[in-house]
Amino acid sequence: MSSGTGITDADGRPVPITVTVDEHMPATATAGGPAPDAGPAPAPRIGIRLTPPAGELVWSCTPEAARELAAELLRAAEEAESAPAGHPVTVEAGELRRGDVRDGDRAMTVESARTDGSTVHVTWKSGVGRNWTQAYAADTAITLKRRLPEGR
Repeated sequence: MSSGTGITDADGRPVPITVTVDEHMPATATAGGPAPDAGPAPAPRIGIRLTPPAGELVWSCTPEAARELAAELLRAAEEAESAPAGHPVTVEAGELRRGDVRDGDRAMTVESARTDGSTVHVTWKSGVGRNWTQAYAADTAITLKRRLPEGR
């Protein structure tokens, strides 16, 4: 990644980002010399280096944590792109689709909606990642904060 990614600091200045594979954090030296042998080689890491004008930030994470971060960034990008231009919209439960965000105090996103006769089984995902399924009559009014465009 480079400064052309659109990532900026709080003052709007471009922040170059470098992502590397297998970049390990350096071992910490002890007062008597180098760090003692810690045993087997550490698991692979993903290195993330941000170099804003104010100084460099270096982070490291497991591949699993990198995938989780990517998923959260993707979800936030989709929500930002589908932010409503106006007010909340109300739809019947039978019209819910993946990505719809329920209006309310807590973020609840539709993961899936399955119709079984006159009942709709909606699987929600909270902003903290908890999933649960609720059943609604197909004509139950659900107020949405955000709705993804048709076909997404």
